[in-house]
Amino acid sequence: MLRRILPTGAPLHHRRRGPVTRLLSRLLLSRQSRIALLLLALAALTDVIFHAQQYSVRRPTTELDEPFATTCREPDVTAPRENAALVMLARNGELAEAKRTVESIERHFNRWFHYPIVFLNDEAWDDEFVTVMNATVSGEARFEVIPQAEWTFPAWMDVDRARESIARQGREGILYAGMETYHHMCRFYSGKFYTLEALKQYSWYWRIEPDVDFHCSITYDPFVEMARRDKVYGYTISLPEEPATCPTLFREIADWKEQHNLRTTQLWKSMVSPSWAPWPVRSLLSWFRHRDRLGDGWSLCHYWSNFEIANLDFFRRRDYQDLFEYLDKTGKFYTERWGDAAVHSLALAMLLDAHKVHHFEDFGYRHDWFFQCPANAPGGQLPSSELLGGGSSSWAPERDGGIGCRCECDGSRTVNFGRRCLNRLKKPNTAKQPPSWETFLGWFL
Repeated sequence: MLRRILPTGAPLHHRRRGPVTRLLSRLLLSRQSRIALLLLALAALTDVIFHAQQYSVRRPTTELDEPFATTCREPDVTAPRENAALVMLARNGELAEAKRTVESIERHFNRWFHYPIVFLNDEAWDDEFVTVMNATVSGEARFEVIPQAEWTFPAWMDVDRARESIARQGREGILYAGMETYHHMCRFYSGKFYTLEALKQYSWYWRIEPDVDFHCSITYDPFVEMARRDKVYGYTISLPEEPATCPTLFREIADWKEQHNLRTTQLWKSMVSPSWAPWPVRSLLSWFRHRDRLGDGWSLCHYWSNFEIANLDFFRRRDYQDLFEYLDKTGKFYTERWGDAAVHSLALAMLLDAHKVHHFEDFGYRHDWFFQCPANAPGGQLPSSELLGGGSSSWAPERDGGIGCRCECDGSRTVNFGRRCLNRLKKPNTAKQPPSWETFLGWFL
């Protein structure tokens, strides 16, 4: 019988093994090698899980940040006040917007409590602005000019180079980053604001902005409640930061935290998105934006600082001011566009226990197109109150579970921004966690 011979002289059964089969045969590992790879994979998985657990936020056994009020109260107009002021940074050309804000906060809060309002400007005030605001406030109005040294480039900085960086950021379309005065404002609010001579007499501040609306009556004194409950900082809205504005901010603050050997708070954990890469790959991620030295990332979640009620003494503390000086010396308030909201938020997370931060979820508030609008509390609107006054025709309907007081906005939708950051930053204080489906949808809603 004739035998078929391959051109190479190999038997037929060798010819039937194609190139893929031959490649796989070469790649087949010994039993020992397969076991070694399996053990390596299990070790990597264990490392990843253990590392992620280190940033797991501990759920408290009780609620640590419940609303200060869940219905209307009769305002206590005779109770002692805190050493506090409302503060607005405005320009002469923003008279109409400033008047709108002051009218709103006077109608919904300050007509009962009469806290002073301090107006700040980096230029001299126009007589018209002063006249109109004096006629609008119910308490004292003060008009202060920010010293030029507090509203400019640091003395050691190469101004031409800084302006080139600002122009470049503007060309790249980074939000507000092409405006020199915006960089000055962010730097000012991040540090110089707290040591301003005009505010030294106060211990608390409530930051308000031109062109915002308050939609609910605030019938208690938030300064008194903050002090009584040992709170330091209060906010209404939390959002993710624009990534391009501060690519190295988290790394700088994380490095400062490490240099000072500070403990990792539950609030810091809520800000961080731990890496899911195993060691040593994880550390290589440190080359990417918004990562610390170990490769863990910042979620970009922060408190929106156009509304904040806070203790000035916290921000005057030596550790906070040291942090600000450290950040300032990097020059990145100008070579990047670090926002004061992000600086405040990361500093609070690093230096405070979570229960000292309060969410004013009972406040109705709008700035730009973002808003928070609690539903009105059932049976709690005090329609016969002479002190509160006003007709019920302007109030939104009461809803089950509502906590608002005479809110004029429709509480069927309490927020119009994604809940991911709000849920995330409230997590260290929240015993009753939102259901998994809500957490998932919070990435999109």
